[in-house]
Amino acid sequence: MSTPMSFTDLATGLALDDNKVTPGLLGFVVFAALGVATWFLVKSMNKQFKRVDFVEEPEPVKE
Repeated sequence: MSTPMSFTDLATGLALDDNKVTPGLLGFVVFAALGVATWFLVKSMNKQFKRVDFVEEPEPVKE
């Protein structure tokens, strides 16, 4: 028969040391991918803004 374990004993065994927890390689890759995606979006937005040919016409005179 197995010995019963409480959740506090289990949680104590899984406790993480704050000095050892880091984002690691996955965190860096995700952050870098977000940066590259943002750069491409800004580049595309600037290209679209350059295509806009907007000339404001004066409002017609109301009598």
